[in-house]
Amino acid sequence: MGRVITYVVSGTAAAGALTPVDTRTHTAGPPIVIGGGAQSIAVTPNGKTVYVPNGVLNTVTAMRTATNTVLPPIVVGGEPFAIVVTPNGKTVYVGNTTSASVTPIRVSTDSPLANIQVGNGPFRLAITPNGRTLYTVNANDNTATPIRVSTNTAEPAIPVGGFPNSAAITPDGKTLYVGNRNDATVTPIHVPTNTAGPPIPVGNNPAAIVVTPNGKTAYVSNQGDNTVTPIRTATHTPLAPIPVEHQPFDMGVTPNGRTLYVLNSGSDTVTPIRVATNTAGAPIPVPHPPFTLAITPDGKTLYVTGGANLLTPIRISNNHPGIPIAVGEEPNAIAFATLRRSQ
Repeated sequence: MGRVITYVVSGTAAAGALTPVDTRTHTAGPPIVIGGGAQSIAVTPNGKTVYVPNGVLNTVTAMRTATNTVLPPIVVGGEPFAIVVTPNGKTVYVGNTTSASVTPIRVSTDSPLANIQVGNGPFRLAITPNGRTLYTVNANDNTATPIRVSTNTAEPAIPVGGFPNSAAITPDGKTLYVGNRNDATVTPIHVPTNTAGPPIPVGNNPAAIVVTPNGKTAYVSNQGDNTVTPIRTATHTPLAPIPVEHQPFDMGVTPNGRTLYVLNSGSDTVTPIRVATNTAGAPIPVPHPPFTLAITPDGKTLYVTGGANLLTPIRISNNHPGIPIAVGEEPNAIAFATLRRSQ
């Protein structure tokens, strides 16, 4: 594996920045100025290009990681937020929250293609591991829209629960789980047929979903009752909720599938959960207010944004937090780029 750089998105509606952080040394480089309203990020599989939607400008910023050079803005739809890259790295998809559309971007030329109309409020995107189907989760009309990637055509919307706002696909690509914030449920969708199964009861205000690398368990953070619900994917059965701390939100699972980390936005902590037993460990304190987390590809470090401008590295081997790293103001998204020797 080459050198891994953490890119941290930060800023306000007026201005944004990307801060590169070397994962070997936990040192930050100079911030890279981008457009305002940036709150998400995606990196191509080859690590060569970072894409960041600029929500207030209706554009996407592309940046070359070899030189940290920002390219001309790419025009998309209204208030872009969610963003994903296809597994083959050829296309970026951006969800436009106020124009009920998705903009495909051709990576080879950084040029936008024709918008694809979907449901209202496509706040989340998820793509199957084989790259054939993209799903938009449409919060404002309680649906999920499948898009055929080969033709960039939307198929009929799938009804889900109330105010869907989270999603995850199993590693085998057979099931999409959609979290319904207003219903305290998760809707399983059978990907080969795009049919929804019976809703799975979870805790109040489900906020995020992750699936373990072996695909056996999906975890749902329940922001309204301070728990995490494991779901056995083979049967779509919810297991006993796991108590965590106040207002669990973002989550991440280590690449080896042994530990789930849960960010507790209301108590300034991260809770580690042992996947084998679904038991919570001692909470890890982080700076106030924590917002998002991400685990390095090698599984050695957990990064958590928090404070006015801080990124805290946590050593996964012992769950000890390191010295916080100064990044841009109001950090809100993290992604990793692996730079090969030729870059």
